[in-house]
Amino acid sequence: MAHPLGLAPGKIIAVHLNYRSRAAERGRTPDAPSYFLKPPSSLSWSGRPVVRPAGCELLAFEGEIAVVIGKRARHVPRERALEHVAGYAAANDFGVYDLKHADLGANLRAKGRDGYTPVGPALLTGVDPARLRLRTWVNGLLVQDASTEELLFPVDLLIADLSRSTTLEPGDVLLVGTPAGSTVVHPGDVVEVELEESGRLRNEVVAEEPGVTEYGALPRATETARQAAYGSVPPPAPAAGQAQGAPVGLDEETAALLRTVSTATLSAQLRKRGIDHHFIEGVRPARPDLRMVGTARTLRYLPLREDVFAEIGGGMNAQKRTVEELQPGEVLVIGARGEHGSGTLGDILALRALRRGAAGVVTDGGLRDSPSFAGLDLPSYYAGPHAAVLGRRHVPMDSQVPVDCGGVLVMPGDVLVGDAEGVVVIPPALAAEVARDAAAQEDEERFVLRQVDGGAGIDGLYPMNAHWRARYERERQGD
Repeated sequence: MAHPLGLAPGKIIAVHLNYRSRAAERGRTPDAPSYFLKPPSSLSWSGRPVVRPAGCELLAFEGEIAVVIGKRARHVPRERALEHVAGYAAANDFGVYDLKHADLGANLRAKGRDGYTPVGPALLTGVDPARLRLRTWVNGLLVQDASTEELLFPVDLLIADLSRSTTLEPGDVLLVGTPAGSTVVHPGDVVEVELEESGRLRNEVVAEEPGVTEYGALPRATETARQAAYGSVPPPAPAAGQAQGAPVGLDEETAALLRTVSTATLSAQLRKRGIDHHFIEGVRPARPDLRMVGTARTLRYLPLREDVFAEIGGGMNAQKRTVEELQPGEVLVIGARGEHGSGTLGDILALRALRRGAAGVVTDGGLRDSPSFAGLDLPSYYAGPHAAVLGRRHVPMDSQVPVDCGGVLVMPGDVLVGDAEGVVVIPPALAAEVARDAAAQEDEERFVLRQVDGGAGIDGLYPMNAHWRARYERERQGD
């Protein structure tokens, strides 16, 4: 049967990692695009089922944009590349992760199966490929929503790059990658992909009939394959006894000093530098015994509006995507407007954050499943407990934007330090000197405490006059 759009590609070329959100999810960002081939026999269209092979459990969707080549492209300069495009369509790059081991990077058995590249239902022409919106739904829930503005390698670059070594012929299809949110689907699930407002590409997952002869490689659902299929592979955690590394954006020495000083001391040092608004108000620690040092990954909640939540609040929403994008040493900072009439995070996502290597969680909203956090080795700060889900009061809107958390402006990448007293926010440019001077201040204060404990009076000692400072310096130098 012919494809409804008349597509008959000689080859289908797919890009591995190309959306920033997906790269963050995977924990790596490529310097240059890399590709794999899918056979033309994998081409499909809207309404055709996608078959999950018998014995497999890790069939994942990837909502993508298909670029259809309209004119032969060989050694094409980037500035002329788009002249070789016939149009753009929604596509889905299905793959079975428990068969990836069979062909290593070739993906033939994992992604080259019949029907694993549905494209359609319409071909868009006369559009700007740098500003196209791609959305994916699973069983009616929005799970992917991205713009081509976040492509690491735009369409014109891909065509120019490929045409240096591989002639692109009319009808060839180029899949430009998937954003964050791809995950596993099961028989009975319906996956829909839409490019702009061109109509939804709809495919139902069905189970393969039993009785297929088992030649060659068989499914192998390893933990690594399972993690990749469900959307991300967390970086390896430090081995037992291994020293904790510095979060991204902090050197080892600064991170080590920040782990030894109190938030009260850091607050004093920040005030000396004119930063008065740095202490996140109204939050309490779930584990006062844990210290927190990390850099901010922000998540912004806005007030609930039911129609907006119905559109973007379900499925793999901004909250879940942000958790899956956490990198080792990052603190998830949720700006919830100080509204704690519902939960903003629960124990399942908190555990996922911990497994991703997160250094902590801070929310000025409510914490759901809060008793569970007492047994979780994740520093967590919150405004109060609440059993209700976030959809009672909030819409998870976006991440890596400036947020207001507890009356403090938190920028992505800011340094956060937490102890039993609370959380302070340190501008990254000041972190090293603040850490150094805070450590020096606490050394002086320990000297003062020893003198007071020995019966000395406060006058002239706190703060130290010349007499006491000279004595402190002699003691510090071991005289």
